[in-house]
Amino acid sequence: MTTARALRGPFDYRLPQELSDGVDVGSMLVVPFGRREVLGVVVGLADSSEVAEEKLLAPLRALELGVPTDLVALAEWIAAEYCSTIARALGLVLPPGAARRLSGRRRRAVARPRNIDVGTRSPRPPELTADQQTVMEPLIAALGARRSERRLLHGVTGSGKTEIYLRAAAAALEQGRGAIVLVPEIALTPQIVGRFIERFGDTVAVMHSRLRPAERYAEWRRLREGEARVCVGPRSAVFAPIGDLGLIVVDEEHDSSYKHEGDPRYDARDVAAERAARCGALLLLGSATPRPESVERLPASRLLRRVDGRPLPGVEVLDMRGETHGLHPLTSQALADVRAAREKAIVLLNRRGWSNFLSCRSCGRVWSCPHCDVALVLHRRDGYLACHHCGHRELAPARCCDCSSTSVARHGAGTERLQHELKSVLDDGRFPVFRLDADVVAAEGIGEMLRRFQDADAGVLIGTQMVAKGHDFPDVTLGVVLDADATLRFPDFRAEERTFALIAQLAGRVGRGSHGRVLVQTIAPQARSIVHAAGHDSDGFLAGELQRRRALSYPPFSHLIRIVCSAEQSHPARAAASAVREALADCPPGPVVGEHPVGGAGPVVGEHPVGGAGPVVGDNPVVLGPAALFRLRGRERQVLVVKAGERRPAVQAVDEAVRRVAGTRAHAGVHFSVDVDPQ
Repeated sequence: MTTARALRGPFDYRLPQELSDGVDVGSMLVVPFGRREVLGVVVGLADSSEVAEEKLLAPLRALELGVPTDLVALAEWIAAEYCSTIARALGLVLPPGAARRLSGRRRRAVARPRNIDVGTRSPRPPELTADQQTVMEPLIAALGARRSERRLLHGVTGSGKTEIYLRAAAAALEQGRGAIVLVPEIALTPQIVGRFIERFGDTVAVMHSRLRPAERYAEWRRLREGEARVCVGPRSAVFAPIGDLGLIVVDEEHDSSYKHEGDPRYDARDVAAERAARCGALLLLGSATPRPESVERLPASRLLRRVDGRPLPGVEVLDMRGETHGLHPLTSQALADVRAAREKAIVLLNRRGWSNFLSCRSCGRVWSCPHCDVALVLHRRDGYLACHHCGHRELAPARCCDCSSTSVARHGAGTERLQHELKSVLDDGRFPVFRLDADVVAAEGIGEMLRRFQDADAGVLIGTQMVAKGHDFPDVTLGVVLDADATLRFPDFRAEERTFALIAQLAGRVGRGSHGRVLVQTIAPQARSIVHAAGHDSDGFLAGELQRRRALSYPPFSHLIRIVCSAEQSHPARAAASAVREALADCPPGPVVGEHPVGGAGPVVGEHPVGGAGPVVGDNPVVLGPAALFRLRGRERQVLVVKAGERRPAVQAVDEAVRRVAGTRAHAGVHFSVDVDPQ
């Protein structure tokens, strides 16, 4: 199997008699390809070929446990839907490590991955509330009828959505069918896995990237052979090899991490919908802050109250205009009160590291990444500067390398610095300050860190957006959001949605077992998303957001496709982007639907705005750009954004245009990236 774009496949091989009995669609074969031996997946069997028989090569051997037939078909759909190749799409559904094991030797057995018990537990399934029973009725009906159905579960935080997932999974298992439960972050896996293992025992398998390769394969094999019937994990678990699938749950469905950044750039929510439709399964998407796309397109069930009847915590917006310190006086006092009362707090700062960037006060130099047009972030504990885009690292300077000045200034604050400052003020030996961000996860793991916070009598957990997602700690009484308007400054039409979700989700971690209070620090206290989040007004925010998007023909009233052309120099990248735009004029995408926008659409998606969209006239699609993006990993980039009403024609048009341009010698040094419905 070759993933090169120039070789799209599939390729024909002659099936020898000795392999004919055991080979079918989905079988994995070792085949000769040029001078190499590569892994091949059978995507079809035919009686004849356009290639002359004497030129057909034969596979060398077959490997055990191929890919399920339905997942081969799903991979073909992904390749077409996301402008990729069938080989790259098949790579998503292969057994873990399959491409590296061509010998055919059986793997030795390994112990199952250990799950760290995190979060609240109950000795027996709780009684459903009246609201939960109402929600369950259409789900049980759909499962009983074995019909494909998609539903949105819109429930406030603490309203018992996980119990709904558990009951729906139990109903699927009673029918002899399987279930997949998707969570947005590996950080959430320990808690929800614990709940499912507690209810269903060894029939639960875990799939995520932090397992050792042998552990991942062992879990995949348990699912493939039917030993396990429930799979829990992040987005890649949507490809779990479960036969007779009855249920797919997408928890925290609003989260952008369900979008895969590598090729193919699939959205696990859309893949789950397609797989559910093919299997006749129920797709249940749950969130306290659902996407406008889901609200507009799906029938919804509502859970308006927390299961214990407790009110949602009060939210107070703190105006930081004119404040010189990172913490508002009321925030500092609230944290001190939590320590005095021996309670717990969660503080969200969606920026890791010590300082945002360094500069020389003498000559003005700013330390930047040599490969990307971004400033390096200081990580003080380990003494290095890092690029959070390409991973470049270098030692933190003691003096300026341009003018030799020792006046090196640190600007801004990240979670590492915040932890240091709070420790110096709050940690008296009995009030620990924990940190959860990508740096801590890489060094210490997730489950152990969360377990330590859970087991502490009191303390504060600070971190990036990881701390706002799905955690259930009943003794947290204070939540703090710092720099809440930071996400509003991104040139992205989803900026308001993400800001609202971040605040509302953090508020949902507070007051689950007793009283609760949330403080939101911002320099934009009147921002629509912040005002609605402070009032726990999801319906009001969604209504306004849908009205705005309808006026500007943004999703869910259109589809966006982003095309990025990158090269070592800017001119080839721009020339390629211009050529793609010209090719799109020859094969235009589908029309834009919805009302006409009122003026320019402003920033679209990506790292830079691509200018105003201008008016959408009649049914004509809109192609924005080319426009420059910041240099990334040593490559200059140009972006085009296509806005169209019908997804399938638009994807086909873009795929054809990109293939036509990429196949010419004039653009040989250019890389092309297509992102359908980018996040």
